[in-house]
Amino acid sequence: MHFINTSDERNESNYWNWNGFKIFWSVEGQENKRPMILLHGFGASSKHWRNNSNFFAKKGYSVYSLDLIGFGNSDQPGIREIGKLDNGLWCNQVNDFIQQVIRPKTSNKIILIGNSLGSLVALTCAVYLKNEILSVVASPLPDPLVINKKQSKLNSILEKFKIKFIKIFFILSPLEIVLFLIDKLGFIKLGLYSAYCKKDNIDQELIEIIRKPVLRKTAARSLRAMCFGMSTRGNKLKSSYLLEQLSHSKKVPFLLLWGEKDNFIPLFFGKKIANCHRWVELKIIPNSGHCVHDEDPSLFNKISHEWIRDLKTI
Repeated sequence: MHFINTSDERNESNYWNWNGFKIFWSVEGQENKRPMILLHGFGASSKHWRNNSNFFAKKGYSVYSLDLIGFGNSDQPGIREIGKLDNGLWCNQVNDFIQQVIRPKTSNKIILIGNSLGSLVALTCAVYLKNEILSVVASPLPDPLVINKKQSKLNSILEKFKIKFIKIFFILSPLEIVLFLIDKLGFIKLGLYSAYCKKDNIDQELIEIIRKPVLRKTAARSLRAMCFGMSTRGNKLKSSYLLEQLSHSKKVPFLLLWGEKDNFIPLFFGKKIANCHRWVELKIIPNSGHCVHDEDPSLFNKISHEWIRDLKTI
């Protein structure tokens, strides 16, 4: 079920009912036949693609942006409502979005472009929804690069205990106070200054994009579900495993765009991924930080478009 919120000639925003939760999404160039989904990073929303969606729409893509559950204008369920939030659940959300919203309009495969957490979700989709995904642009890709494949029975018992401990820890954590202080003490702006190399790009619009969801009454409970989910997910939802799985098929072309001066996820990790997985193409953006798509949108858009355009699968 879809509830139209706002629309004009080039942009339409909707709320989509997903398993009883309200999910915000928008589309530009919906008359085009080449579908693309933009997936935002942690703490951000679909509005973080403010300098990208119109460019791709003009290049002939039908550009969908959605707020992952827990973020932006989408519902912010807690542990009681949804259990836990992790990239596996967000992958399921993307899958249902494709089936229910995009598939009635086109059968063409989907291009995924992600920033940080959105890149991890895109990678997860490339593995578990590979028949639906045409290509992935990840900028950058977070997550540990090494996983422990061996797990004894004792370790399994300890793992169950750890999960219960982590769940109790986050339930009892005073995240409401933490989020209140983050807003009042100006940590949002400080965090953006750490993420962005080009400080002039940090305008009031960007600050509000990050700030508004934090101020919602349901923000803390959803943050608990995220912390619990991301800290207790299995190896099959971690980037090392996912990249290894994608290596076997190489069905989904994969581009890494990495800011040369990314303080959150240093370029070292991007180079390591490219060295371990030669089929992954790495392009380094000079003098840019963690959010290349918003810091250097013209360069990000150009590189992404040309790479997608030149794929043999197009």
